[in-house]
Amino acid sequence: MAEQDEYTPPKVWQWNKASGGRFANINRPIAGATHDKDLPAGQHDLQLHSLATPNGVKVTVMLEELLDLGIAAAEYDAYTINIGEGQQFSSGFVAINPNSKIPALLDRSTTPPTRIFESGAILVYLAEKFGHFLPTEPSARAECMSWLFWQMASAPYLGGGFGHFYAYAPMKIEYCIDRYAMEVKRQLDVLDRCLSERRYLCGDDYTIADMANYAWYGALALGKLYGSGEFLDVASYTHVIRWANEIEARPAVQRGRRVNRPWGPEETQVVERHSAEDFEIKT
Repeated sequence: MAEQDEYTPPKVWQWNKASGGRFANINRPIAGATHDKDLPAGQHDLQLHSLATPNGVKVTVMLEELLDLGIAAAEYDAYTINIGEGQQFSSGFVAINPNSKIPALLDRSTTPPTRIFESGAILVYLAEKFGHFLPTEPSARAECMSWLFWQMASAPYLGGGFGHFYAYAPMKIEYCIDRYAMEVKRQLDVLDRCLSERRYLCGDDYTIADMANYAWYGALALGKLYGSGEFLDVASYTHVIRWANEIEARPAVQRGRRVNRPWGPEETQVVERHSAEDFEIKT
């Protein structure tokens, strides 16, 4: 292992310099709004404020899947929150998510309106509200919730751990990359072993557990995260790749991946979404 300059932690850590890295300009050790700005609002009961990161994709895929089932009440307005510009710290966004992270959902069909933050909580809320993609039989529900919470607990190692040190940190630290690469490969192995025996994570039925895990681990297996596919030898996780390809072929997933996406080819972007017409490719 290459030698690194020795670091001795201070007795009391203080925020007195930028941490460096791609997101240093928006990182800070305090919560709350930095500026006053109301959120835009559309005509539908469901108001989503998000970005097409893996956590954001979970929710837009769920909403598009519900619409594919013919559930008109799942129509929604989606507005992009540009986290690179610090829009998640506006007073309007902090009011619906005090943690200032995307995604955040406001359901105006209730009195008063219901705010839901954290992607896993939004998936459960929508599944229970509309009665789809979450089993009701106790043991099947427990299995689904276990895989959903597994993803919520595991993804920080993938995103904030491996992804940060491999792709975004201002310097490459061998210990950090090795530590998190090892854990991510262990997680891929967990999924691969499960999917060697099942079509989906919970069996024959497609659930919110698949949506949540696809957004992170499916994208990783298909080479869409951090350019790390070869580095992590994702091709060796054949069952994860089979599962990810099957999910990605779903029309609702293809649409959901485009919502709140302000980057990439124009035909892949739907920066704001208010109706199915927004998916029509403009020529």
